[in-house]
Formats: sequence, C-alpha cells, structure tokens
Amino acid sequence: MNDTNDSPSMHHAREYGHKDAELLQLVTFNIAEEEFGVDILSVQEIIRLMQITTVPRSPACIEGVINLRGKVIPVIDMRKRFNLPAIERNSHTRIIVMEFGAAKIVGFLVDAVSEVLRIPASTVESAPAVVSGVGAEYIKGVGKLDDRLLILLDLENLLEGTDLTNIT
Repeated sequence: MNDTNDSPSMHHAREYGHKDAELLQLVTFNIAEEEFGVDILSVQEIIRLMQITTVPRSPACIEGVINLRGKVIPVIDMRKRFNLPAIERNSHTRIIVMEFGAAKIVGFLVDAVSEVLRIPASTVESAPAVVSGVGAEYIKGVGKLDDRLLILLDLENLLEGTDLTNIT
C-alpha cells in the first residue's frame, strides 16, 4: 500500500489481542459516526480529495472519476452508497483506492481514514440478525475491539449494482 498524504502507516499499526492468534490487518475509516474496516491487502493507496469529474447518467453512488497518474478510476461516494446525508468535504476527507480481482481499481470516498489495525480473527463475528436489513449484504462481520465495534465491509458485494463497467 502506498502511504501518501498523511495516511495511516503500516509501521504504526495498532495491535489488539494475542500475539499467537491469526491476525487480520485492516485499514479503518469513518463514514458518519461509524467506523469501518477493509483488508489492507485490498488497499492500493489512500489519497487526499482531488478533482472528481462527474460522469453523466452514472448510478447515484458514483461520484465520478479521477485521473490518478494517468489511470481513470471511478469513485464511489460511500455516504451515497449507504443512503446517508451528504456533508461538506473537509481536510479529513480521503479517497481509498482499492484493487479487486481482474485488476479492477476503484476509489471509495470516505469522511476520514483512522488507522491501520491488527485484530485477531477470533474477535470478528458475523453481522447480527438486527443488521440483516438494508445494507447487511455489504457487511462481512463485526470486529469487537476494547472500546468499540468495527464493521468489516464485503467490498465485492459493495460494488454490485454500481454498474462500473459503463464508467471505466
């Protein structure tokens, strides 16, 4: 993962739990008041907000595209994806650039990036039944940390229905 623009660094990963346990290494970020995590191996880099070009007739959650070192990358606004109200973007707003299977690269617009964490896989539970409504298909599990819960996202499911094939 490239570590650009004041992003959390792998060298500063906070570790929870036992040294012998299987650890998940996650990049954590905030959307509204919630904290989310994704596998660090999916994260290509974290960048500051840059010029986003809108794409006519794209799905509502697609903010547009960016030009990142000559590559055109679609950007998904996570607030729109989760049907949350828009807020004014600020100095904490980031685009997390992630890579998926067949070399598909997508940017996710988030309110702020928190840190890199290592948590034991044993602290992650599947999403509770209460969450099984709208958006539950995007949740891979919930990580229990000392003082908070961390929602682990299923990125493949998150991309479904965005119709990115028409944009890139």
